[in-house]
Amino acid sequence: MSKQMRKSVYVESSVVSYLTSRPSRDVVVAGHQAITVEWWQFGRSAYEVFVFPLVIEEISAGDPAAAEERIEAIIGIPSIPISTDAQLIAEALISSKAIPANSLRDALHIAIMATQDIDYLLTWNFKHIDNANTRLLVSDTVSGFEYACPILCSPEELIGETDVE
Repeated sequence: MSKQMRKSVYVESSVVSYLTSRPSRDVVVAGHQAITVEWWQFGRSAYEVFVFPLVIEEISAGDPAAAEERIEAIIGIPSIPISTDAQLIAEALISSKAIPANSLRDALHIAIMATQDIDYLLTWNFKHIDNANTRLLVSDTVSGFEYACPILCSPEELIGETDVE
């Protein structure tokens, strides 16, 4: 797959957190962590990967040593700017109740990806971002602004994607 044909992936902060955190005792979380590490090591190179300054802000919080490890993980990954349209879409995602009112940051993740024509928004946030109950409303809201909604997915869903041509 040539570089020009690579699909684009926006890495949301939950992915970076799972990538760098100590192994969890919770079986489900530990599985997510292992999948994240696998995708980061073996799948990531098949995509053009991006972050947004909001991700940097989110992963910089908390324990300083852990924050430093998270920041180091994304060094060299290009950062995408926010646009006026992205802000408007984020507000519409909140007002349409596709995203809860107290989750503007989650709405911004989606809106920024839509306005930048990013193919995938990679997340482990199933509560507010990659939620089967709100996915259609998210897509309809974004489409109302004449943008395509990025595919909201977890790293698990992109494992093996590189084999498809």
